[in-house]
Amino acid sequence: MSVAAPISLPDEFNAASYFVDRHITEGRDNKVAIEYGDAQVTYRQLFECVNQVGNGLRKLGVRIEERVLLLLLDTPEFAASFFGAIKIGAVPVPVNTLLKPTDYEYLLNNSRARVAIVDDLLFSSIQAIPLNRLRYLETIVLVGGHSRSSGLSFTDLTQNSSSALEPQLTSKDDAAFWLYSSGSTGQPKACVHLQHDMVVSSERYAKAILKITDKDRCFSVAKLFFAYGLGNGLYFPLAVGATSILLPGAPKPHSVFEILEHHRPTLFFSVPSNYVKLLAYPTPDGREYDLSSVRHAISAGEALPAAVFHRFKERFGVEILDAIGSTEALHMMISNIPRAVRPGSSGKIIPGFEARIVDDNNQRVAQGEIGNLLVKADSTCACYWNQHEKTKDTIEGHWIRTGDKYYQDEGGYFWYAGRTDDMLKVSGVWVSPMEIERVLSEHPAVQEAAVVFHKDADELIKPVACIVPRDGTTGSPELASELQSFVLSRLPVFKRPHGIEFFTELPKTATGKVQRFKLRAWMNECFPKPSV
Repeated sequence: MSVAAPISLPDEFNAASYFVDRHITEGRDNKVAIEYGDAQVTYRQLFECVNQVGNGLRKLGVRIEERVLLLLLDTPEFAASFFGAIKIGAVPVPVNTLLKPTDYEYLLNNSRARVAIVDDLLFSSIQAIPLNRLRYLETIVLVGGHSRSSGLSFTDLTQNSSSALEPQLTSKDDAAFWLYSSGSTGQPKACVHLQHDMVVSSERYAKAILKITDKDRCFSVAKLFFAYGLGNGLYFPLAVGATSILLPGAPKPHSVFEILEHHRPTLFFSVPSNYVKLLAYPTPDGREYDLSSVRHAISAGEALPAAVFHRFKERFGVEILDAIGSTEALHMMISNIPRAVRPGSSGKIIPGFEARIVDDNNQRVAQGEIGNLLVKADSTCACYWNQHEKTKDTIEGHWIRTGDKYYQDEGGYFWYAGRTDDMLKVSGVWVSPMEIERVLSEHPAVQEAAVVFHKDADELIKPVACIVPRDGTTGSPELASELQSFVLSRLPVFKRPHGIEFFTELPKTATGKVQRFKLRAWMNECFPKPSV
């Protein structure tokens, strides 16, 4: 059991006061809170914009505990909208910017948001939803665009609102925000996080493990709508008066290296697939990229292969601290620590949290034996919104079932062994094979489809589709490319199969269920893991 000092908060607590207002009373008015391209936002400017958003939302009739959907890129407006809603006791709901209109229809209706704050560049995905299918949405606030008949501009909302606002008297155990987590059925679940949760993650991980201070400069490849990115790029730096560096666009290698060299972050948060892309990216003029400002590189989202750790350290001189977190637990639960990394492992339980590995009968397994990981963390969400049975299955008193298979070595390090179901993380995002299979089965050339996950040359998990073509259709590279494009037209890019393999039939049980383990074994035999 890890020991750490308890975190004491008053019963009356508003997270916006802690993460934003406090810096004004502590004299950080002119300190840079956010860097965004060539622009800078001071703590005073952030404080005033948060207040203007809060007052603007109140003018729109938003009340305490009411949800406000945020479909926003990584910009200062995200920070202002997130904490502006929290400050009036409303509940911001950041959502994935890579989804399809049908996904946003579900999220808007499930959250019952009457107000959505949407980046103008993403507005077409909302506009594509028939109005008669949105049961609750009344007002869209557009960021970066002008007022339209179907939306109010963010500029008008804020400039016409006061920059003075007293925080709503909320409890530390009131709902503060929601984050959606995907489930094995493909339907996302809303994790209801409380006012104190961000403080717990900041204290237990950012301060205790990373030793973050107000001198740090944080840059996250993972976007703010992810639980991982929300901490990295928003509330971790705000917890100590540090600076966040935001990138609204895609984290392509040239953009990431440009930020690393020109903005000089001290804490760099990424995911394994992005580290691989950085390692593969050539230097334009033969020189090496300068990562000397980075004191810690952090990885999460999926297991970091030991080979990637070694290659990155050898090339750039920076250790990657791999860790595991979840949307339900908000951020990290288990982590490697500086100068004590065991490459390939997820690290040790974070002090202040507890972990145990149990069998299917809830009994602890022996050291070195694979079992189900349970974690006790006070940052864990209160429940899944409107998912009573799923909440009971996942959250057991103080403990949460992570859905991960792990084993623990003699040194106390935890080693990831896969999921308890067929879902796996691809590029840091949970992917359900059934969702991809459903789309593939809609293609006229597909008779049957099964999706399995296979490690690529960099030992990162990728989805591969196993297809039985319809009679008269021959599997070919052209058809494979067509099927990949077909999936991409209906699902986010991270769910596109990275490979298509054709079969005359799929292995099945006597009852007709596809035997995925046989397909995985076939993949491993035909495409073995490369030797290191």
